[in-house]
Amino acid sequence: KITRRTFCSMLLALPFPARAQQGTNIPRLGYLTAPPFSALTAQHEAFRQGLRELGYVEGKNIFIEWRSAEGKLDRLPDLAAELVRLKVDVILTAGPAPTRAAKGATSTIPIVMAFDSDPVGNGFVASLARPGGNITGLSTYAPELSGKRLEILKETVPKLSRVAVFGTSTFPGNGANLKEVERAAAALKVKVQFLDVLSHKDIGAAFQAATKGRAEAILFLASVVYTDKRTELADLAAKHRLPASYSRSDHVEDGGLMSYGANPTDLYRRAATYVDKILKGRTPADLPVEQPMKFEFVINLKAAKQIGLTI
Repeated sequence: KITRRTFCSMLLALPFPARAQQGTNIPRLGYLTAPPFSALTAQHEAFRQGLRELGYVEGKNIFIEWRSAEGKLDRLPDLAAELVRLKVDVILTAGPAPTRAAKGATSTIPIVMAFDSDPVGNGFVASLARPGGNITGLSTYAPELSGKRLEILKETVPKLSRVAVFGTSTFPGNGANLKEVERAAAALKVKVQFLDVLSHKDIGAAFQAATKGRAEAILFLASVVYTDKRTELADLAAKHRLPASYSRSDHVEDGGLMSYGANPTDLYRRAATYVDKILKGRTPADLPVEQPMKFEFVINLKAAKQIGLTI
């Protein structure tokens, strides 16, 4: 029996020409992300909303080829190459790892970054003001914010002297983020223990290592590895009674203690404006990378109460 969901999945799996017998001039957008789609539902919807506000209706006057690596970063190059073979007009990348894969797959198709921690440091653009190549989009200002998040954590836990920093060494921008944390830690006289979380199976071991290292709090650097493990991270932090700070507010919505950073849904909505400009003839080289305009500091008081922390 073929259910409606199965039929829709079969339809989406068809190559583009089979789905677009008419309207061959309709632009095609490639959407490349590392985590499962279910991990970033709000952000994807924000992007769709941004397109709708500009007059684009998916399936009518724009087609989107959705591709997810399902958390497996090694799949990204093949997915990027697939979008290039489909001759999409623009590729939207949801994060540094997809951007790196898309950059490796094409130097001609315009690439729009929905967000990136450090576009210049990651080698994606020559400068924020003049990107210079086929890539532009939005920056999250992440390295500087990583140090700021440690400052806020120290204000929340005044006696903080040891912090475990969870990150992924292979994730673009991780090095710059960690450097800012270490700089802030030196000024705050806080000892940093970096724990490399390369896959889902490393999460439990990292918490054990943090406890063994007598960490008094955890700072999570942005990583695709645990984007879809937000509830698990929050539960483990509560179990170990460790205050934890995240770069994204969706972690707090799923039980985490606090977050400080650029508004993720706002970034995705703004990314639609870049797609629109490029489809109307602008080139990425001449479109400055936009720095975030909205920042959020979010605290989950229920999570604070769970670990006996008074904010």
